Amino acid sequence: MTITLQVQGMTCGHCKAAVTNALQTLDGVSRVEVHLQEGTVDVDYDETKVSVEKLKEAIEEQGYDVK
Repeated sequence: MTITLQVQGMTCGHCKAAVTNALQTLDGVSRVEVHLQEGTVDVDYDETKVSVEKLKEAIEEQGYDVK
């Protein structure tokens, strides 16, 4: 599955790295692409291993708001 999440508060390379690393540590996530300009994150994941809720929680734990 692929999902695009709206993430507020990402402004720099550190933000991009923090979100990418947080998501890549989750079992079932195969690809993460952060778009700072658009404020979005594309995630390819296995829905049998990780839920959308877990993806959002991982981003929120880094201090960003997910819509």
